[in-house]
Formats: sequence, C-alpha cells, structure tokens
Amino acid sequence: MAKNGYKIIDCDLHIMEPWDLWLKYIDPKFRDNAPVGSRELLVDSHLFHEGKLISKLPKLQTTEDAHVKQMADSHGRTQLFEEYGRRGWGPDVQIEAMDREGIDLAVLFPTRGLYAHAKIYKDNDLAAAISRAYNDWLAEFCAFAPKRMYGAALVPAQNVGAAVEEVRRAKQEFGFKAVFIRPNPVLDRNWHDPVYEPLWAECEKQGLVVGFHEANPCELPVAVADRFVLSKDEYTWNNEHVASHPIEMMYAVLCMINGGVLERHPGLRVAFLEANCSWVPYWLWRMDEHWEKMVPKYRTKLSPSEHFKRQCAVSIEADEETGRYAIDWLKGERIMFSTDFPHRDTHYPRTVDTFLGQSFADESAKRKILWDNPAEFYGLG
Repeated sequence: MAKNGYKIIDCDLHIMEPWDLWLKYIDPKFRDNAPVGSRELLVDSHLFHEGKLISKLPKLQTTEDAHVKQMADSHGRTQLFEEYGRRGWGPDVQIEAMDREGIDLAVLFPTRGLYAHAKIYKDNDLAAAISRAYNDWLAEFCAFAPKRMYGAALVPAQNVGAAVEEVRRAKQEFGFKAVFIRPNPVLDRNWHDPVYEPLWAECEKQGLVVGFHEANPCELPVAVADRFVLSKDEYTWNNEHVASHPIEMMYAVLCMINGGVLERHPGLRVAFLEANCSWVPYWLWRMDEHWEKMVPKYRTKLSPSEHFKRQCAVSIEADEETGRYAIDWLKGERIMFSTDFPHRDTHYPRTVDTFLGQSFADESAKRKILWDNPAEFYGLG
C-alpha cells in the first residue's frame, strides 16, 4: 500500500481494548482484583480498579455522550467510531482503520492500558499479572496481521523484576518491537535510579524501543497538575493535558540523558511519544548549554543533543506547524509520524492527508518521517 506515493508507518497507533480484557486474561488468582473498563461505553478509554476510576480527578465526565462530543470533530467520524465500538474494536477493525487512513505498518500502544499502571498497586504480583495479561491479549491481537501490526509491551515499573521478564517474553515469544512506560515517576524514583538498570539493560539486549507515553488521568505524580485543582468539585483537565504531555517528556529526557542511562546503554533506543516535537530543539539546546558549564568529570561524555540524536526519537502531530523547527534542527531525522487513532484528538481518517498537505516539511522530510525514520528506529526493515 502507498498513499499518494508514500509508504507509511504509524509509530504510535492505539488499540481500544475490550472492557473485560483483564477479567479474561489475568491469572485466575488475581481475577477478583483485576482492573475493568466500562461495558456500557463504545468509545470509552477509562479504567477502573476496586470500583474506582484510576484518577485523582474529583470530577470526570465518563458518559458516552460526553466522551463522543469531546472526541469528535465531525459527525461522520463520531458515527464511524460508534460503528467500530459496536463491532468490538477487534483486529479486523484495526486493519480496516489502517487501510482507510493509508497506514502500511503500525506499532500498537494501549488505550485502556495507558491507565493500567497509572497507580501503585498494593501487591507487586498483581502489577506483574496485569502486564502479563495485557501482553498475552495483545499478542493474539497482532497475530491477526503479524506483518502489519507490532506490539508495544506493557511493563510494571513498580515491579522491575517482572518488567524485565516481560521485556524478554515480549521479544522472544511475541516478536514485539517496543515497551510502553508512563513517564510519571513511580514510587518516587527517577528513571535513572539504579533500580531500573536491569530493565534498561534488558531492553537494550532484546532490541526493544522504550516508548514513554503520558495519558490523563492517573494517580501518579503529574507535572504541574497540582496547580490546576481548583476545588474538589472543579477540575481543569484541559490545563493538565496541555502541560503534562510535553513536560513529562522533558523530565524523562533529563533522566535518560543527564542521568547517564543512555551513556551506560549505548544500544538503548527511547521514543518520546504523543507530546509534539516542537519542544525538542529548545530543551536540548538548554540542556547542552548547562552541560557545557559543568565540570567535565560530572557530565556525560557526549552532549545531551548528541545522545538524543544517537538514541532517541520523537513523534510529530499531523498539523504541528512549529514542528518545522524540530525538523530543521534534526535535519529530518529522529522524527516519526503518528495518527493517534482512535483518540479524541486524532484527525482520523484524514491524518495522513493533513500531514501531506502541510508546508512545514518538504518531500524528503515527509518520506523520512512517514517511513524511513520509524522503520530504522523500530527495526521494521
């Protein structure tokens, strides 16, 4: 398949998991404590545990009507997503949606699973079982079209030993291409904390990309979120969403580069997803500026921008006009395309057309962003 002469990889295509995924796939001894989705909502993305929405928000709209109104920018797309919901969001729907958009290959990230580790569980074994169940389900999902859909494994950051096991299993048993991790700190540990060294070492050994991906709401610390809780009855979700996605990625970049993770693991690849790419030139320039002023024995051998260009990648929005600065700074490299299907801010089914219609990237850059960069970064060939 080639749309308007372009082959296309979606570096961060989402699936919509069934509400009862964990009830069906989790180890039976954890079933009574498994997270669940809402069975009434066709397009709902939220997740519940112990009868409570995984969220710190005092008030959150969860009705199907409210969610559809927030998500859709056209009546036609609303109807299309409702149809997909009635059909169960299965792998046949996923391939149909990819074909409609013009996507050849995709690395699949979660939707409800974005919240599966958005809290700390009292039982580390439960956290491990939640990841294992999701990955078992995702492997079956990808098997529907194994040459077009590639999984990003869910790993439990609160249980590093289990996370290492899931990385190994994801590659060796399922042939996944990435792991998904929220950027929010877990148990007050930064990502360069020594406790995570076995996880980064295993990702490097197995050749799996680490995909940091934020999502709201959650119960973990969220950048700037505490400044926007106005009262227990009023919450400005929009402000948290504006701030948390790029700022949490900047935090993760600091940890992985200035914390020495990328220097210790030169074969490790890290993607910073769904947070735009326009912040990258400024953030790396500022990091470089501070790096230059440090005493050499306390800094990494390579500058932050050198580490980023060697081992990192970032996703761009279809209409991200300010992305031109990142494209220029990175010379078209290390930037990857994503539709963000089927979330509320996607341009689906016109995401590719929207991107191709932009003037902020020339034809050479568009080909790199749509195919060459993600193919090389994820090892899709």
